[in-house]
This record gives sequence, C-alpha cells and structure tokens, in this order.
Amino acid sequence: MPLRADSPPATADVRRFTPLQRWIHRTTALLMGICVVTAACLYVPQLAELVGRRALVVTLHQWAGLALPVPVLAGLASRAFRADLGRLNRFGPHDRTWLRAALHRDKRRTSRPAAKFNAGQKLYASWIAGATLVMLATGLMMWFTHLTPLLWRTSATFVHDWLALTIGIVLAGHIGMALADPESRRGMRTGRVSREWADREHPLWRQ
Repeated sequence: MPLRADSPPATADVRRFTPLQRWIHRTTALLMGICVVTAACLYVPQLAELVGRRALVVTLHQWAGLALPVPVLAGLASRAFRADLGRLNRFGPHDRTWLRAALHRDKRRTSRPAAKFNAGQKLYASWIAGATLVMLATGLMMWFTHLTPLLWRTSATFVHDWLALTIGIVLAGHIGMALADPESRRGMRTGRVSREWADREHPLWRQ
C-alpha cells in the first residue's frame, strides 16, 4: 500500500522538546550546578582553601538556590511544558512493568515499555523536585536565623547537608545516563530526535 503524500518518512526526526522547555532545562541545570559546586567549595577543606573568598561563594550559593525554582515557575506559562509535567506526574501499568524490568536488570526493549518519559525519568523528576523544595526550605531557615528556633535551625542544617550529598550522587547518575545516550542528549540540545529512536526507546509515545 503506497504511503500518503503527507505521511512523514520513517527516518524523519520528531520534535521532543520546545525551545522554552530546553531553556528551562539548561537554566535549571546551570543553577543546580552552581549550587553543587559552591556547596563543595564550602564543605570540602581542600576546595575551600583553593578557592577562598568564602563570603562570595556563600552569596552565590544562596542566590542560585533561591532562583532554582524560577525557570520551572516561568515555564508554567507554556502549554507544552504543563503537558509534560502532567506526563511526568502520571504513572501507569507500563511504568510498573518498566520498573520491574529495571530491578531485574532485564534490558530487553520489549520488557521496558515507555511513553514520552520512562518510569526512571518520572521517578527522577519527582525526587529532584521534592529535594529542591526541601533544600529551599532548610536553606531559608539557615539563612534567616532569626525566623526559627535554634532546634529547627540545627535540624535544618543536618537535613540540608546530607540531602545535598544525596543530590550530588543522584545528579552524577543522571549525567552518566545522559552521556550513555547520545540521541537523548540531542533531543535536549536541539529539541528533535530520530523517529527510529523514539519508536525503540519510547514505543508508547504518540508524537
């Protein structure tokens, strides 16, 4: 049966992200990177001695952390971004299948069905969003010391420090997985991916 004239060729690229969505990702990544690097400079003695200028590092850390939610909040004006947030926030039977396959190290493509985002990406997005809110709340308690009792500030410092370490580890894993998938990086860099990759990695995604 001949293809219709308006049917896209099987090898055509498909749009995965809009320019605004890519801007949100890049800006958030930049702010998160500043938070992680400045935190390392504040807590690792060797880096603290190498960089110096502790007051400047603290200021950069505070304002980058305060600005971290801004790109996402600005992106709520985009219908495409809100739609993707809905997809990330919705788990279906295929996501449970994906997670079971991941836990059992089953790497067969047929055992890991995914829509636009797979279950791992959904879990990461949910976790990093929650962790960011906790870091923001505890950071504000540490910054504005007169607003909360000493016990609260001590607890906030404990949570902030250990959660920061956890975020660093999770981010390293996120970056490592991105480095292992050039087509996924291309999608975030240019907004487009190959139809073959989309059909293979995200067979339930309807572009």
